[in-house]
Amino acid sequence: MTDSLDAIVVGSGPNGLAAAVTMARAGMRVRVYERAATVGGGTRTSELTLPGFHHDVCSAVHPMAFASPFFRAFGLAERVGFVIPEVSYAHPLADGTSGIAYRDLDRTVDALGVDGRAWRGLMEPLVRHAADIAGISAGHLLHIPTPLSAAVPLGLAVLEHGTPAWSARFRGRHAPAMIAGLAAHSIQPLPSLAAAATGIVIGAYAHAHGWPIPVGGSQAIADALAAELVRLGGEVVLEHPVSSLAELPPARAVLLDVSARTMLDLAGGAFPPRYERAVRAFRYGPGVAKVDFALSGPVPWTDQELAKAATVHLGGTQAEVQAAERAVARGRHADAPFILASQPSTFDPSRAPDGAHTLWTYTHVPSGSDVDQRETITRAIERLAPGFRDLVVGCHSTTAVDAARYNPNYVGGDIYAGAPSIRQLLKRPVLSADPWRTPLRGVYLCSSSTPPGPGVHGLSGWNAARSALRHEFGVLDDPMGADDGDRTGGIAAG
Repeated sequence: MTDSLDAIVVGSGPNGLAAAVTMARAGMRVRVYERAATVGGGTRTSELTLPGFHHDVCSAVHPMAFASPFFRAFGLAERVGFVIPEVSYAHPLADGTSGIAYRDLDRTVDALGVDGRAWRGLMEPLVRHAADIAGISAGHLLHIPTPLSAAVPLGLAVLEHGTPAWSARFRGRHAPAMIAGLAAHSIQPLPSLAAAATGIVIGAYAHAHGWPIPVGGSQAIADALAAELVRLGGEVVLEHPVSSLAELPPARAVLLDVSARTMLDLAGGAFPPRYERAVRAFRYGPGVAKVDFALSGPVPWTDQELAKAATVHLGGTQAEVQAAERAVARGRHADAPFILASQPSTFDPSRAPDGAHTLWTYTHVPSGSDVDQRETITRAIERLAPGFRDLVVGCHSTTAVDAARYNPNYVGGDIYAGAPSIRQLLKRPVLSADPWRTPLRGVYLCSSSTPPGPGVHGLSGWNAARSALRHEFGVLDDPMGADDGDRTGGIAAG
């Protein structure tokens, strides 16, 4: 391995790998250290249940895959095969009917009947400006959003759906439930401005380009990033945990794809007291509990349109989703929790043996929960897909405690590395125009604990790398605009 390094990245999640690729594109000598045996962080795929059944360990469906400015510059869509289901998400109700968000906005409008016109009025301006909205949401809320042609409809939609008026434009039950399901991705109380921002943005992407599913699993995204890093001469050192910054070899820049709390632990008291106090005040959100199923056949949804969906939101009416998310925010397990489900094997047969299927599910739980949710999730699916239980041939359950044990960045099971409230989107993890840069010379935070926050988009890593290039190397141009040439490198265990 190369002795002289320009940059070290700790952690190989999508943000860490995005930071590493950006640095390497600028001609820097880069090494990534990863504690696990494979790269990926939140984008890993593994045989969690039975041989031949490939499950996404964390993320499965990727609304940002085609929208992220970093992924567009990287050319992710050309490097990884994706399937784009005709239904981005679906939201069934207890009476057997469902709200269906087709990729085709016109088809969605027709299906929503009485609320179709109102849905078009909400979504059409956002879909028209989806690329600009992706740019607005790629950085820091402290920056003035431009262009106004995109910022204004986005801001108005967030204000409407982040307040008690969030269902005022609708008359039926399906459209409000669909809005609630989108907002619940934020794992925040509903309604709230932060939850509305999340829901409105990914809702617009559902019609602009769909919610893509990577062929072979989310691991393909991490593998594509790692392959590009190696091609550019970078190194990835696997099975190499880092417990202190003092352990690292000399480098002009160190980029940490770890949670804000872990960053403090790695620094061992080296940060100025004021900065450390500010980061200590950074709060983590509720956890998630995940259940992966190996099935002998497809989920037998009563409403067959659900089988066409990239993601199914199980949670009932808008009021029921709201009650579930508020219970979790107050530290209680919801009686009827909001559940996300995806059956990627429907669209990607490589995920399971012939005729069999994988089902990915998770639900929101209080931070640090050790409650196994497999029966709760099984019952919820069985109500909408009678006979589901009989198809289960394997199951892997992960509590919030298990999630934190698997990845220490998931504090209490918080997969977002910090609650994405409005306050913590402004102060992530501190109030600064350049929150990726820390007071320690050459040390940068590049995880989801920095703007723009949660999601598989690589943007936090990209932003941190550009900051490091400016401040440590005097590189002002974005290196992702061009390929810097072909150099050799390798992956090693150590």
